[in-house]
Amino acid sequence: MPNLFGTDGIRGVVGEWPMLPDFALRLGQAAGSVIRGDRREATIVIGRDTRQSSAMLQEALDAGLMASGVHVIDLGIVPTPGVAWLVRQLNADAGVVISASHNPADQNGIKFFDGSGRKLSEKMEDAIESLLPTARHQSLPSLEVHSRMGHVHNGEIFQELYQRSLLAEHPGLNLDGVKVVMDCANGAASFIAPEVFSRLGMQVVAIHTSPNGLNINVDAGSEHVRRSLDEMNLLIRHHEARFGLAFDGDADRVVFVDEKGGLIDGDHMLGILARYFDQRGQLLARSVVATVMRNSGLKAWLEAAGIQMHETPVGDKYVTDKIFEIRRASVADDQVGVGGEQAGHILIVDDDHPTGDGIRTALYILRAFFESGAGSLAEFAAEVGKTPQIIASAYVGNGGRLSRVELDETANDLLTNRPGLVRVNLRYSGTEPRFRAMLESDGRLTERELARIAVEICRKAQQIAGVGAAEIDILNVARGGVLPVEP
Repeated sequence: MPNLFGTDGIRGVVGEWPMLPDFALRLGQAAGSVIRGDRREATIVIGRDTRQSSAMLQEALDAGLMASGVHVIDLGIVPTPGVAWLVRQLNADAGVVISASHNPADQNGIKFFDGSGRKLSEKMEDAIESLLPTARHQSLPSLEVHSRMGHVHNGEIFQELYQRSLLAEHPGLNLDGVKVVMDCANGAASFIAPEVFSRLGMQVVAIHTSPNGLNINVDAGSEHVRRSLDEMNLLIRHHEARFGLAFDGDADRVVFVDEKGGLIDGDHMLGILARYFDQRGQLLARSVVATVMRNSGLKAWLEAAGIQMHETPVGDKYVTDKIFEIRRASVADDQVGVGGEQAGHILIVDDDHPTGDGIRTALYILRAFFESGAGSLAEFAAEVGKTPQIIASAYVGNGGRLSRVELDETANDLLTNRPGLVRVNLRYSGTEPRFRAMLESDGRLTERELARIAVEICRKAQQIAGVGAAEIDILNVARGGVLPVEP
């Protein structure tokens, strides 16, 4: 991978390299130059989330793009998938989102889409990076202001097109009288998601819809709900709601909480959507694409239904690439590619939607549920069972790293010598200074026992990184919530 571009664009802590205005200015000049190429002019659409730093970084990026001869359509605060969809609809040459998704407010990121609404190819990222400084104090020749300087258009009106497109896919969906609790993470969904569902007649109890620039994802949103179901459960009971749902900061993820307090995550939703489209003869190649972090319960359910599962490395970029590979090999028209990640980033790919969209995913899940005749959301999702599984995340800073060979050797040793342990995935995050360890059992090991094994591995990674006994966070993937880090 390029040095600056990770699996989801360029990310970092605001105020530290490279999340600085001067870097964003230079990035705008470089990206604009590469995207425009030899053409007389080009147009890029830009959206952002609600972080205080997003407007600052966007203004700097806008200036760089304009200097490179690129026109900018400023969409304002809008979900990431809204930008990806509008790139195509507005016939723009590229799109940019300024967001760090589910990450804390002190972090931010800059992610590019090409003219089809997909993430930029690594070739284009390399070309952009070749024009950028790779360290804070590195000096490069100035990029001159293009003779036909670009200008910025206010494009917030186009948010309405995005909302209408979401509703247009479900002309018969009537949610009159259905009450839900909706957590918008104080993020990009805050101004759009409650409106979309209200237009279908749903009674929306919207929470965490008051962004102040600093509270995005703070004790709110899909990642918070995956870690702690208490607030959502309390509100569902208090408001006598049917269920709850939660988006992340840029609204490309969604998770549900059923009326019994159970978590319905990406694994459940992949199974639900696979069944929905397969029953209608629309599931692309009768297949689903998931990452190596998926739960074995999903794989077993798909295989029992005669649906093939493809696995990719972690990252929606890889899921997207695999879906499009399958699409290219398919001769059938009007097929829908389904794939995604456990955290709730789900792709429902057709000609107009090449990326994941939390609001769109939620609409399809609700449509599938109400058309199924199931008595409750818990009953509806129960067919996709879960095996014991945890994911540990350990802070490792910028220190040393275990090699891929060492990670594979560790995983193989665990699988050989720990009866009941059936899957291990060890990796370093592509967007954060963290080491991840996923462990799954066949039922002979509980989630707590898996957590103790994961701590041993994480401590080794932290020792190599030179950060001592730093923070370790352990998510109970099977049932939601976090597990204690025991010595």
